[in-house]
Amino acid sequence: MRLGIRLQVLLALGALLVLAFVPLFFAVASLTRATLRNVRADSAASLGRAVAGHVAVAGETRTLSEMEPLLSAQLGPGGVTAVGVYDTGGRLVTRAAEEGWDSSLPAEIRTNAERIEPLRTSRGSASLLIVPHPIATFAGAPGLQADGRSRGPIAAVAVLVRTDTKSSYSAPLLRLVALYSGIFALGLLVFAYIAMTRFVVRPLVQLAGAARRVREGGRRFEVSSSGAAEIADLSQSVAQMTERLRVEEEQLRAKIAEALRYAEDLKRAQERLVRSERLASVGRLAAGLAHEIGNPISAILGFQDLMLMGGLPPEEERDFLERMKRETERIHKVLRDLLDFARPTAPPRAGEAERPCCLADAVSDAVALVRPQKDWKGIDLTTDVAPDLPLVTLAHERVVQVLLNLLLNAGDMVPEDGGRVLVRATRGAGDRVRIEVEDNGPGIASDIERRLFEPFATTKDVGKGTGLGLAVCRGLIEAAGGTITAERGPLGGALFVVELSLAE
Repeated sequence: MRLGIRLQVLLALGALLVLAFVPLFFAVASLTRATLRNVRADSAASLGRAVAGHVAVAGETRTLSEMEPLLSAQLGPGGVTAVGVYDTGGRLVTRAAEEGWDSSLPAEIRTNAERIEPLRTSRGSASLLIVPHPIATFAGAPGLQADGRSRGPIAAVAVLVRTDTKSSYSAPLLRLVALYSGIFALGLLVFAYIAMTRFVVRPLVQLAGAARRVREGGRRFEVSSSGAAEIADLSQSVAQMTERLRVEEEQLRAKIAEALRYAEDLKRAQERLVRSERLASVGRLAAGLAHEIGNPISAILGFQDLMLMGGLPPEEERDFLERMKRETERIHKVLRDLLDFARPTAPPRAGEAERPCCLADAVSDAVALVRPQKDWKGIDLTTDVAPDLPLVTLAHERVVQVLLNLLLNAGDMVPEDGGRVLVRATRGAGDRVRIEVEDNGPGIASDIERRLFEPFATTKDVGKGTGLGLAVCRGLIEAAGGTITAERGPLGGALFVVELSLAE
């Protein structure tokens, strides 16, 4: 789950405040303790000088035993913890101390100068102030004063004052600093939350809502200009972008509508072109059929007129009848080829067996049919059949019919001397078998190449072909799921390529 921008900023600001105030708090606490220690040390030094002076003056008129109550009177909680009197040799002669501080006074000291020595004992920190006797006039042995009293052996006074600070002294100040830091941090976080909500989050929420309305189908991007200047600029930019996208969308819709109109016009033009091409094909079919049937019928009618006129010898009448029979068979062949073209999937004729074909056998049968013909005596007919070719879906008889038609067309086109025809069968791409029939003839004329497989499309002389052979071949091959194409081959002549599907 992603955190919102407010929470992310507040967490970052809170971490920053922690990094800023925690070291500051410890710095203030350390500074407070150090200041209190310095103040305490200065106070201890002042207190020690006062006590030392008082004891030194009192020692001028009192004996050592009389000094002990005075020394004990200088002790107090939180102040002087021990007082010692030293003779001119720096040896401790008498002392008074609170419980636990007896051993804190040194047994010997130097009495030649005032000094302060910090001490750290098991009871806490303390300062040892050593003050020489300012009015001592003896050199180490007791003497007599003018009034006859013995002068005490006081050469220096040592005062031990505690300097460690109790936590209760600095705790109120530290609590005050912590309270101030917490209130300041909380106030800063609340202010940052309100400012982020007003100047950043709320405008962004409005911007997101406006974008959501546009996404759901709204046509305008409407958002208030509140918030920071950058967010207002962003809102204005998004509004301009939305308007531009809307304009471009309308232009695109107009272009799509125009393209659809063009497509509809193109479709209608294509339909008209298909109808025109269909009519043209029907016209060519009718013209070819009229040409192929008209000439035999004219000949038959002429022979019939001659026979009806009478007076012909019997052998001439028989010759006319035989010619009429040949013309009738020609008409019958044209009609049969036309029916084969129109119904390529019709049931086989009697005696035919619809079975998958072995191409090697089909090529061998087709070549065996054309080799004995006298027109093929000077033609070099070569076959190249790959071994172990799979069976194809087109029946054996149909494959032989297609190959025979292609071979006869090739034989008509190659020169009588030096003609070459090649039949090749190989495995094609995918589940296909490829058959190629190539010759070294003049090739396919450009004016008939586009309609080569249409009925009655032929370059042969009248009476040598009906122009239905290739059309019938295409119908047979396409009915079996195959294809047939024609192109210019490496030998310079025509190359017919037949691709057939494999039998299951």
